[in-house]
Amino acid sequence: MRGILVFSLLALVACKRVQPTPDAATAGGSTSASATPPAVPPVSPGARIEDERNTISIFKAAAPSTVFVTQTRVVVDYLAGVAQEVPAGSGSGFVWDTEGHIVTNYHVVEGARSLTVTFHDQQELEAKIVGTEPRKDIAVLKIEAPTGLLVPIGHAAKATQLEVGQKAVAIGNPFGLDHTLTTGVISALGRQMQGVGGVTIRDMIQTDAAINPGNSGGPLLDSAGQLIGMNTMIYSKSGSSAGIGFAVPVATIARIVPQIIKTGRADQLGFDIRVDPMQKLERRYGIHGVVVIAVAPNGSAAKAGLQGVKQTRRGIMLGDVIVGIDDKKVDSFDDFYGLLDAHKPDDEVKVTVARGETTVTLQVKVVVINAAAAD
Repeated sequence: MRGILVFSLLALVACKRVQPTPDAATAGGSTSASATPPAVPPVSPGARIEDERNTISIFKAAAPSTVFVTQTRVVVDYLAGVAQEVPAGSGSGFVWDTEGHIVTNYHVVEGARSLTVTFHDQQELEAKIVGTEPRKDIAVLKIEAPTGLLVPIGHAAKATQLEVGQKAVAIGNPFGLDHTLTTGVISALGRQMQGVGGVTIRDMIQTDAAINPGNSGGPLLDSAGQLIGMNTMIYSKSGSSAGIGFAVPVATIARIVPQIIKTGRADQLGFDIRVDPMQKLERRYGIHGVVVIAVAPNGSAAKAGLQGVKQTRRGIMLGDVIVGIDDKKVDSFDDFYGLLDAHKPDDEVKVTVARGETTVTLQVKVVVINAAAAD
């Protein structure tokens, strides 16, 4: 009798249905067909999530600093014998300081007869060009405006380290539409793109924040509302945004703009020698490198031993051809300019030159040269 009772208890235990706990069901990878998805956290009508609040605050802070830049050019009707100014393009810009300096792209103001800057409250003011640096696609304008109207764009005294994936906010006037904001992330750093100045602009920021015609010259900002770059160009076959935009980094802007404000031009680094940026001689004779055409007497390059082209009875004799700087190959003027641009005045660099059938290495000091002297 006792054995029958024990057997009955075991049978009841074996038939008992065990309900799995929610954690156990999840761990097993199976869910009930009637399970409901997790509820979205409730948001009150009119409320904003944290990212939205951040974007809104960035726009409110930066909008007064962002301007619309328009230009006119003179068109001559030779048949009618008249000339008139016509709208010739537009872009964006931003207030740099309370002295009335506006920063924009060089290609926005190139060839302009007159320039107008429009603020967020639709005030229009005439602007004049202080100076430009085509090789960085940077221009500085000057306006006469009430102090209260000038709200400088926020930018850190020392550039912060940027990271791929961090938030990027672009503000500008695409297609002439007033103060448009787009958001995205930094897609890549250290990009190199051919600029309007004929040389490569290095260390550019790539972003997927939509940049369209008219955004050029506008600010690219981080989540703190600080300037991290200037929207400059897009990669697109249609001419509209394809999610690949490029901006000149703030480190370059912060270095170039004060130079233009002070002297009307940017400092160009190089050697006190004469070279041809167009490289006509190099192309004609298939020379790889940069031909030294002339060397300034008693300059640092002459003291270092660089030699230019010489005139002999048999004709012109080639001097030195710069083929390397700091152990990096120089194939073109673009390479030459980019490698020297990474230095500071008075830096001594190792220069490798081809001299006849031999290769010579020299230590040459980097100096600030007049841009016109190198042309």
